[in-house]
Amino acid sequence: MSREFAPSGAGKVSLTVVRGFTLLELLVVVVIIGMLAGLVAPRYFDQVGKSNTKIAKAQIDSLEKALDQYRLDVGSYPTTEQSLTSLFTKPNNVEKWQGPYLKKPVPPDPWGRPYHYKSPGDHSDYDIYSYGADNQPGGTGENSDVDSWGGAANPGVAGTPSATSATSGTP
Repeated sequence: MSREFAPSGAGKVSLTVVRGFTLLELLVVVVIIGMLAGLVAPRYFDQVGKSNTKIAKAQIDSLEKALDQYRLDVGSYPTTEQSLTSLFTKPNNVEKWQGPYLKKPVPPDPWGRPYHYKSPGDHSDYDIYSYGADNQPGGTGENSDVDSWGGAANPGVAGTPSATSATSGTP
C-alpha cells in the first residue's frame, strides 16, 4: 500500500507501509503444524515397528533355509548347544559339515538381541523365535513375538519355549 502526500508545498514524498504477521497469526500456524505432526508421527512410528517385525520374519525364514541345507549335509539339525552359530562356524565333532551356510555370522534380531533357538523344538524339529521390541513373551505391535512356527512364543502355555531357552550364542 502506497500513499503520496505533499507536506506544506514541498515535493511529493512516497511512503510504503509493510504489514507483517501478528503474533496471533504465527501462534495459529504453529498450533496447526503441531496438530498435523501429532496425527502423522504415530502412524509413521507404527510403520517402523511393523517393518522391524517383517525384518525379523525374513531373517527367521533365511535361517530356516540355512538350517535345512545344514540338515541335508549333516543329517540332523544343530542341537540347542551347537546353536545357530553352527550355520557359519563348523561345530566340533561334525564331520559332514559343508558350510558356511550363511554369508555372514548369524545376525541379531532387529532389536539387537540374539534369536532364541531350540532343537529339538516344541513345535517342529527346531524352534527359532524373538520376543520383539520389549524382549518379553507376548505383546502386540512391535512388542509381539516373531517365531518359526507361526504362533506366539509364550512361556507358561503348554508346548511353548520358555524365556530360559538357549539363544543363538551371539553376543
